[in-house]
Amino acid sequence: MNRKPLNGSWGKIRPLFPTTIAFILGAISWYIISYWLRLLGRPPLVRSVMEGRIETHLSQAEKAMQIASADLRAGIERRALPDGRMKQVLCAGMRNFREPWARDFGFASFGLLELNEVRATRESLEVFLINQSADGQFPVKVTSTRAFNRYLHSLFGRQQPIDRPIRPKMMTAHNTVSLDGNALLVVAALNYLRHFSDDSFFTTHWPSLKNAVAWLEKQALHEDGLLHQGAYTDWADSISRLGCVLYANVLYWKALHELAQTAEKYGYTEEHKQFEVQAEQLKAAINAHFWRDELGYYITSEQFELLNSDGNLLAVAWGLASEAQSHAILDKMRDLSMPDPVPTQVTDRPYGSQYVAIENRLGGIPHYHTTAAWLWLGGWHIVALTRVGRLAEARTLLHRIYDLIVRDGVVHEVYGEDGRPLQTFWYTSEAPLTWSAGMVVYAHACYQRALAAEGR
Repeated sequence: MNRKPLNGSWGKIRPLFPTTIAFILGAISWYIISYWLRLLGRPPLVRSVMEGRIETHLSQAEKAMQIASADLRAGIERRALPDGRMKQVLCAGMRNFREPWARDFGFASFGLLELNEVRATRESLEVFLINQSADGQFPVKVTSTRAFNRYLHSLFGRQQPIDRPIRPKMMTAHNTVSLDGNALLVVAALNYLRHFSDDSFFTTHWPSLKNAVAWLEKQALHEDGLLHQGAYTDWADSISRLGCVLYANVLYWKALHELAQTAEKYGYTEEHKQFEVQAEQLKAAINAHFWRDELGYYITSEQFELLNSDGNLLAVAWGLASEAQSHAILDKMRDLSMPDPVPTQVTDRPYGSQYVAIENRLGGIPHYHTTAAWLWLGGWHIVALTRVGRLAEARTLLHRIYDLIVRDGVVHEVYGEDGRPLQTFWYTSEAPLTWSAGMVVYAHACYQRALAAEGR
């Protein structure tokens, strides 16, 4: 059977293919070259705004607080929203996390208020409230750059660009929702209202704050009265903490407790009663599910019976734990050397490697959320000790933190078991980290108020 000859039009088109391919490859090459030229042309990262500017005659505490306060304020930037409005927001850091994160801001806001940074606190809250979904979910963060782009800027020591508008990211890097971010923003907003009688903010955002807690309940509340979560969903997002986890439930309790207090302050009697009952029921459920008398602490979850600093310290600092429970927890953490050499280690022992995200294992930081230490946890450790009157121990931990900050000239994100900032070829600890800087400022203030109350 004879084949038909090539179509005449195809014969005319075929010679154009090499030209087309060359054009496409040229365009790709130009894009790559332009990207690297832009990246390498960015200003270099500045290690610390306070480096070399601390007066030598100051005490170690004064030096450390100058650094921590400056590190916290260094994260405050004006950023554009998609509609053209400008807002003053608190970024989590400058190297890896130059963007507002719900979780980081939620904790750092305690320090912002101690520094009287009212505008940055209010406008950061407003940015998350503006981007809240109709059903009550807050973004995990608001950002203008993609993760790989941020990583390359960090790896090559260049400042991230901040000229594009910040937009909400609702899911985590593991494609999960964040329960703790939702609860923390409610806590942060109500803590702001505790410090400042901002009736306009309350009137505008009270329904949204209630909706945020309702979202938590619709998303994760089970018949046992506790929140249940998926893997890699909370701050320890390199760990597969599944099911009912202490940390998320303590935050949920605190959000309900603060809603009750705020409703009473503004004369919302029925809502005050409703949230107060919910908080008491949740407190009972937490104690029934997590507390272990024989261990002397709240377990992390049914999956993990280890002692985790996050939920335990918050339970003590916020008054969920009884006085006896509080002392038992703090005794156990002391006996297990969890605040040594850096306050405070995340867990009393590592999780099994099968529960650690593969990217952390490949990056050489499998202990990032286990035996590493974080100053934000150290801050809550000091607040917890101060709350139950153990001021001598609080002072010891504070001075340990002062020494670290002055030694490094900056508040680092995370520290290894050797007491040095965590660093591998692939990962460099964020410096400064506003989350930890804010908590150090807050812990220092709580301790000073306790001393003043005792007349010291």
